[in-house]
Amino acid sequence: MSGLIIPRMVINMDESQLRTIEQIDQFLIASADVAFTAHGGEVERYAHISRVLQRFDYPRCSKHDRGVLLRYLQHTSGYSRAQITRLVAQWHTNRLSNVPLAKRYRAPVAPFARKYTALDIEHLVEMDKAHEDVCGPAIIHLLKRAFHDYGDERYERLATLSSSHLYNLRKSAGYQCLRVSFTKTHPVCNSIGVRKAPCPNGRAGFVRIDSVHQGDEDGIKGVYHITCVDSTSQWQVEACVQGISEAFLLPVLELVMEQFPFVIEGFHSDNGSEYINHKVAKMLEKLRIEQTKSRSRQSNDNALAESKNASVVRKHMGYSHIPQKYAQPINTFYQEVFNPWLNLHRPCMFATSKVNHKGKVVKVYKHADVKTPLEALVKLNELGLVRFKTDTMLVDLLAQARQQTDLAAAQDMQQAKNELFASFAKQKQRA
Repeated sequence: MSGLIIPRMVINMDESQLRTIEQIDQFLIASADVAFTAHGGEVERYAHISRVLQRFDYPRCSKHDRGVLLRYLQHTSGYSRAQITRLVAQWHTNRLSNVPLAKRYRAPVAPFARKYTALDIEHLVEMDKAHEDVCGPAIIHLLKRAFHDYGDERYERLATLSSSHLYNLRKSAGYQCLRVSFTKTHPVCNSIGVRKAPCPNGRAGFVRIDSVHQGDEDGIKGVYHITCVDSTSQWQVEACVQGISEAFLLPVLELVMEQFPFVIEGFHSDNGSEYINHKVAKMLEKLRIEQTKSRSRQSNDNALAESKNASVVRKHMGYSHIPQKYAQPINTFYQEVFNPWLNLHRPCMFATSKVNHKGKVVKVYKHADVKTPLEALVKLNELGLVRFKTDTMLVDLLAQARQQTDLAAAQDMQQAKNELFASFAKQKQRA
């Protein structure tokens, strides 16, 4: 019945029959799950505490008995253990003079007077805004001058403001509400490179580059792999460096550029400082290569190089830590064995762009479009979309590809890779 009000039942307990500590202890055990509420407010609670302490002669009780009494008073009065301890100390101090236990603290009659009003805070905000938040002593001096030298009565109270209290006013809610300001995020202003996606328009010579780290061990950095791949032909060059600082990276970048058989016209990277710096920009400018960098919130700008990191570097080099001292033998392996196998004998998937029924351009990967980077260069050469560095470059590459089958080239690469990792293990055992 929703409209029925059930009155609360009140039970009055005569606890004066508890005369021994054993009875108190048994009572606490039996009423552990019972909550007590004293009627009459704090006056009744204080009287109950005084009666119990007087009845059991608390000052002459043992340490164990005192603990039982304190638990009993805490349970029946509803006060915390700390509050009971304070009240017992007060009772013990006043028991000889027969001063009853009473509440000694009270709320202040009137709150502290407020010296600086909301209007004063508005004047302070006005002064801070005009002077661009100079230091505290300077603002204090300006407030004094405003009243004493220029006779502005609005600053009469603020003229007595101290430097320490100035910062209290600046932290107040009224001041903060008046000084709310919104600042837009400032873009990174770096004049190196053009922030755009590369536009090869079907031509070879627009490369994308990215770095992948070979892990840390005990706080020691591993080698860095450099992946550089052409956007159209997927001609890929791998390199390895000890670190991505300019001292290590610039010579390797020059070596990477030399391994491309065609003229490079575009160089695209993410916004990492290993590529976006003045020395790399100077080298690319000397070679007349356009430098571009990825745009904000456009994760596909450098997706090709990042996908090669997963499908090539991680697949063959793994994720385990490789110390920096092995960068040179890895770079030799890349240059002599791995890169020729990648470009002359390893097939890649090439996308075909088409318009779907919604009018959106999508990429479709057909089985007929699978070919090696060298076969892609042959196709681009027929269309006149590639500029080789020499007139005989394509003929030389085709002759090099016919020297061994794809299977034999892959087996030689696997053998060279196993020997490379075996040399790492031998040097580790010697150390």
